[in-house]
Amino acid sequence: MTGPTGGGADHRYGVAIGWRREIAGFVADLPGLRFTEVIAESLNTTQSLSTMEPPALAALRARGVAVVPHGIKLSLGGAEPVDPARVAHLARAAELVSAPLVSEHIAYVRAGGTEAGHLLPLPRSWDAVATVVDNVKRAQAELPVPLALEPIAALVEWPDDELSEADFLTEILDRTGAGLLLDVANVYANARNRGEDPLALLDKLPLERIAYVHVAGGAEHDGLYHDTHTDPVPPAVLELVTALCERHMPPALMLERDGHYPPASTLVGELDAIADAAGLDRITA
Repeated sequence: MTGPTGGGADHRYGVAIGWRREIAGFVADLPGLRFTEVIAESLNTTQSLSTMEPPALAALRARGVAVVPHGIKLSLGGAEPVDPARVAHLARAAELVSAPLVSEHIAYVRAGGTEAGHLLPLPRSWDAVATVVDNVKRAQAELPVPLALEPIAALVEWPDDELSEADFLTEILDRTGAGLLLDVANVYANARNRGEDPLALLDKLPLERIAYVHVAGGAEHDGLYHDTHTDPVPPAVLELVTALCERHMPPALMLERDGHYPPASTLVGELDAIADAAGLDRITA
C-alpha cells in the first residue's frame, strides 16, 4: 500500500490541509493537494455508502486526493472497553472514502457515561498502557485499514507518572503495531508547558512510525501554551517542522484549522510556510 500507512510509506503527499465544511471551497481550489483529512464523526454513516459522502469531498477524491477519517470520540484511553458502535462508524467512514488508513487519539473523552467534550490526557502508567493497547486492538480487529494514533497536547500532567511521554507512546505503538500521527504542535506545547526542550522530545519519538503529521497554531494564556487550532502556526512550531523533516521526512504534513478561519490569503501563507519549513514544493500554485 502506498501513502501514509506508518511504515515504508512513500512521500508523495507533501503538504496538505484538513477538509472542513467551512473551508471546503478553499480546499477544493488548491491545485497541488494530494492528501486531506476529514473528522470521522462529521460523516453520516447511517445511510448507504453512495449517499452519505459530502459532494465536495467526493469531488476531491475524484481528483485522486487521498482522504483519511480522523476520529475524536473513540476514547481509546477510557477504562471502559471501546464502544463497538463508534468503531463501526469509523470503519464505515474508511470504506466511504476508500481511506488508506484512519486515525484517533491516545486520550479519553468519557467516563461512567459522562462526556467531557475534550480530549483528556492519561496518566503515563503501565496500567494506562495496557488499557490503551486493549482498546486499540479491539478497534483494529474491526477496522478495514491500518490505524494511526495521535498523542495529544496536555495543559497538566498526572502525578507520579511511571513512563516518559516518548516511552509511553513507543510502548503502545510496539504492542499494537499502530502507526504514529505526530502533531508537531503538540510536541511543542507539551515540552513548553513542562519547561523542556521540544527538540529533545522529538529525538526520543519513534519517527520511523509516522503515518502523517499535523501542524497547528496555538496561543499562550496565563503562562501555558494552548493548542487551539484557531490561531496562526507560530515560528517555533515551523522550526520544529524543519527539525522533524531533517530527521525523517513524513508522507504528509497537514495544517489543522478548526475554527476562526482566516481569509484564503492567510491560509495560503500558512501552507506555504509549512512547505518552506519542510523543504517541499508549495501546493498553492
